[in-house]
Amino acid sequence: MNILRWLLSTQLKPSDKQNKNSGFTLIELLVAMLIAFLVITPLLSFMISILNTDGQEQAKANSEQEIKAALDYITRDLQQAIYIYDATGIACLSGTVDASTDNTCPNASTNQLPSPTNGVPVLVFWKREFSQDAVETKNSSGVVQFKDDSFVYSLVAYYLIKDGSPNWSKAARIARWEIKDGVTNSTGSTCSPFTEKYSRCPDVGFKPFDLSQKGITLKAKMNSWTGGGTYNKDPVVLVDFIDQTTITDETPTVTAASITCPAPTGLVFQRVPSTIVRRGFYACVNSVGADNRSSVEVYLRGNAQARLIQNDETKVRYAQSKSSYFPSANIKVQGSSFIFTK
Repeated sequence: MNILRWLLSTQLKPSDKQNKNSGFTLIELLVAMLIAFLVITPLLSFMISILNTDGQEQAKANSEQEIKAALDYITRDLQQAIYIYDATGIACLSGTVDASTDNTCPNASTNQLPSPTNGVPVLVFWKREFSQDAVETKNSSGVVQFKDDSFVYSLVAYYLIKDGSPNWSKAARIARWEIKDGVTNSTGSTCSPFTEKYSRCPDVGFKPFDLSQKGITLKAKMNSWTGGGTYNKDPVVLVDFIDQTTITDETPTVTAASITCPAPTGLVFQRVPSTIVRRGFYACVNSVGADNRSSVEVYLRGNAQARLIQNDETKVRYAQSKSSYFPSANIKVQGSSFIFTK
């Protein structure tokens, strides 16, 4: 009996000790959870901060890259320009000038440019561009035997558009419109409604500018251009996330009079639009210089905040304290060619 008692006592003692060391008490668990909370919470906050900062920097980088790419594209376009319309010229083409009181718009009566919703024309110009294999020589059977290069004229317009379209950002965007002349060819085809034959047809509504008018300046001749009817081409978006902030909503507030153009000796630059509302996209244009060449300075400002806040336009306006979210750039361009007329 004593032996049995001794065996039971020796076996139960290690078991009791093992049971006491096999888990944690409630207090121990609470303390561990508190320590984990104190350690993990700052780490999570740090990680969230890193992710937010990374998103912000990525938005800034994307905006900077897109602003640079858009400006490069516009620059290449303008380098082929033979005539760039200033604010007066755009008003003439838009039909907003009274021809009876302004002799630079002899035929200004109706809008000669497309009118996208809430779109403002900023750059309008004629350019002369290379067209590869545009001229085709055919034999009597109509088989093309030879192709040659040519040059064609185009009318190009850039717009700053700010509307409520759900397909685009809460910021503004830049759209490009172009109509191009055809390439005449006696062995080509007839393009309705034109009577001439072409290797490549003109765009619907295209009409060449007329320099044969007598007694008026080159500027007046170009300002009197009228299109050939309804166009079948619409403006195509070049870049989105352009700053949409109006000058009165900027912080600090800006006045239109404070946004000036360069004034080099012998040149007169006009700001376009003449009544500036937004600084996201505008230009300073000298249509006719001493050598009959046009020159322009283009200004762009992006809006990276609109990439991060996509549902409230009032929260993505320009403020000086957040200027790093609004990358800006500008470029000076002179047309590579010119128009001479007596």
